[in-house]
Amino acid sequence: MPRSLYGRAALILLLPVICVQLVVSVVFTQRHFEDVTLQMSTTVTRELRLVLNLADQISEPNIEEAIKAELEPLQMNVRVVDDAVLTEGNQRKWFDFSGRIIMRELLMNVPELRVIDLSRDKTVRLIAQTKSAVIEIGFDRRRVSAKNPHQLFVNMVFYSVLITVVALIYLRNQLRPIKRLAQASEAFGRGRHDPYTPAGATEVRAAGAAFVDMRQRIERQIETRTLMLSGVSHDLRTPLTRMRLELSLMDEDIAKPILHDVEAMQQMIDEFLNFTRSAGEGTSESVDAIELAKSVVSEAQRAGQDVTLNILEGKGDVMLREGAMRRALDNLISNAVRYGGRAEVSVQVTDKSLRLRVEDPGPGIPEAQRAEAQKPFTRLDPSRNQDRGSGVGLGLAIATDIARAHGGVLRLGTSESLGGLRADIVIAR
Repeated sequence: MPRSLYGRAALILLLPVICVQLVVSVVFTQRHFEDVTLQMSTTVTRELRLVLNLADQISEPNIEEAIKAELEPLQMNVRVVDDAVLTEGNQRKWFDFSGRIIMRELLMNVPELRVIDLSRDKTVRLIAQTKSAVIEIGFDRRRVSAKNPHQLFVNMVFYSVLITVVALIYLRNQLRPIKRLAQASEAFGRGRHDPYTPAGATEVRAAGAAFVDMRQRIERQIETRTLMLSGVSHDLRTPLTRMRLELSLMDEDIAKPILHDVEAMQQMIDEFLNFTRSAGEGTSESVDAIELAKSVVSEAQRAGQDVTLNILEGKGDVMLREGAMRRALDNLISNAVRYGGRAEVSVQVTDKSLRLRVEDPGPGIPEAQRAEAQKPFTRLDPSRNQDRGSGVGLGLAIATDIARAHGGVLRLGTSESLGGLRADIVIAR
């Protein structure tokens, strides 16, 4: 079965038409061509029987003249021929289906016939053996079969093709709104807001209107979440700044642990802000994924992180939100360095997909907890020790959110080369 809606609709349209054409063709051929040809051939055999009986009664020198004189109303050409023509075989064109019936009836009712030649379109040529001579009989082909029987099939095929083409054009126009709806849905899933107006049949318009309403609700929800988290994070910066100023006036030994807590809170606020703008930052543009990875790794190395580029495969630009993808890759690298000490980055670009891979030699994440690890504010460290730098549990959540905004996915697994965590961002091109 075709996988596309257009292919399935075309099959639903064409299959009944083809079946009806076949049934009509078989029935009409059997009822019209065979039955009509049989009746016409039977009539001609009676006339041939009359000609041959007359030829048996006349001596050889006078056969042609006598038959012409006696049977002139039959409009048959009769002449005496050499015996050599008896070696000729029966002839007809391969597409002459009525010729098969004519040969069968003539041979069955006129046993004197030796050769039946139907290779000519307008005449029939017969060779018969009489008692006194071998004669050739010729007459109009229209006397034994309908004229130009192939025209029925030609017209049937021509108009079937014409109507099918018109139907397919109409079908394509009906399916175009569905394709536009699918493209708008796919674009929204990749974080793009393509203009879309419901059109087409009533059912398609209803589905399109439902999609527009759903898109607006999701956008309002994202906007509300972003404004709320941004507002809270912004409001918290003011008291944190005052606390820093007050701590700077205190004794260093007393202020140090409190200052550490303030810095941790500042880090939490920064991660909240990153999370709020993670997927919605910037617009999609053509980006060289390999150069992007090289740039992010270079920045991480300058910041003192142990990061190396491992495998770079393929080439070509990919439609990405560069700022958001930089943040996702940077979060995966930071997470790998935090728990594994170092990270290896690989990039694979194919005609169908982009894969950004970050691996580390750390403890990894058990398979049963990988789905939970991608949820916001989830920390798998049992001690939940902030001094260890485990963060607030938004690193993988941000990477997951950004991957989904690009129509992709974040996959967690076990690194075969390093033994720790393997994080893959896979995006379809």
